[in-house]
Amino acid sequence: MRYPTIACAVFLVATGCATTKSGSSGSGDTLDKIKSSKVVKLGYRDSSVPFSSVGHDGNPMGYSIDLCTAVVDGLSKDLELPDLKIEWVKVTPESRIDAVVNGTIDLECGSTTSTLARQERVDFSFFTFLDGATVMSSADASVHKLGDLSGKKIAVIPGTTTEKLLREAFVKAGITPEIVVVKEHRDGLVAINEKRVDAYASDRVILLSLALNSSEPHKYTMVDRLLSYEPYGLMLRRDPSFRLAVNRQLARIYRSGSVIDIYGKWFGNFGPPSEILLTMYAMYALPE
Repeated sequence: MRYPTIACAVFLVATGCATTKSGSSGSGDTLDKIKSSKVVKLGYRDSSVPFSSVGHDGNPMGYSIDLCTAVVDGLSKDLELPDLKIEWVKVTPESRIDAVVNGTIDLECGSTTSTLARQERVDFSFFTFLDGATVMSSADASVHKLGDLSGKKIAVIPGTTTEKLLREAFVKAGITPEIVVVKEHRDGLVAINEKRVDAYASDRVILLSLALNSSEPHKYTMVDRLLSYEPYGLMLRRDPSFRLAVNRQLARIYRSGSVIDIYGKWFGNFGPPSEILLTMYAMYALPE
């Protein structure tokens, strides 16, 4: 996959969408609700490491969690609400979109890919991360390339972009693995360890984190091919004023360079930010 070519095209589309979507329908009352209640409801995942998970103290943690917390800190200053509080609400891959639409949460802080299909129901902030889906297996499963998956069992979370693109990749490659459904990322790793599946498919950084945080990180291997392009964003309702307020905070975080500290905290083991990720930060560090 040639990331630079694809990413540049997507960046152009994204920046164009940022303009055209401003006319989309939305209640426009999110900021009013926040001012009135002095509460921002943030959605989190419990096992989307290192983006959004739960620490030993029971509190949400991760790259997306830190970004959302920084966004709320900025909103607190801009709205002149020093006592603005965060209410954390757990969401799942199945419930996250409905939670945004029905107002259960104001902002989803996870590892959700911004897609045009999802934008029919919800909106997204500027991109917060770039990734791609691939497949992880145990080293003794003899899975080195996509063709090695034919006839094998592959775990995946249903309703994700990974599931859709994985099925399309298999059809294109002419291979016929058996898809096994799991609920969360940790379930995919457990399924590999218990030999119930031969591999687990998800975004590359999530798979790397699962392996590195396991008791035996060297027992896992990944297919050397990205099956998709996954631009993450913070999901919110179709409310142009609130989207602008969130994007203003992200732009400040990117301009200040504090996003590099957040990246280092959660991805330091993977090395420095890639050139394409640095380009993304620079492109969304918009001036006031």
